[in-house]
Amino acid sequence: MDDPRLTTPSFLVLGIIDKLGEASPYDVKVEAARTVAPFWSMPHAQVYAQCDRLVDAGLLSEVRQQGGRMRRVMRLTPAGEAALAEWLADPAFVPVEARERGILKLWFGARPEVLAPVQLDEHERTLTNYEELADSVGDLLTRGQREALEFGIRYERMMVDFWQWVEQRDRPGS
Repeated sequence: MDDPRLTTPSFLVLGIIDKLGEASPYDVKVEAARTVAPFWSMPHAQVYAQCDRLVDAGLLSEVRQQGGRMRRVMRLTPAGEAALAEWLADPAFVPVEARERGILKLWFGARPEVLAPVQLDEHERTLTNYEELADSVGDLLTRGQREALEFGIRYERMMVDFWQWVEQRDRPGS
């Protein structure tokens, strides 16, 4: 493949393999679920497809382990390292695509008095989890990881505030 069209999921795979040093597609899937899933989810099938594309494009090398399940283990090639470095250095703005199912349901007519309490509880729970994570391992994170976690905390605070507002609007006299 001469000119692969690299997408954010492509760079997610390159970034995770770069952080791990080497990884199988399964390792990438597990690490993505463990780390970046709260702000960038990727279906498992897409992880495997991206790994195949990146190997075909020469951005990842692949070795099959001998014996057992003969796992595919991949590493970044020099071209993969260069592509990742170029992407990381690019400050271009891409608009955020908020994919909140509760907001979509509101748009299509869901009853706020039914929807808001559940959404509020879940966002409060997630906020608590993020704050506890920041308190327990915040000092062990890289600056970028800590900033991403801070984004999650601020986002959840905003969602809590939003759903409280929705709940208030539903009360008589509001």
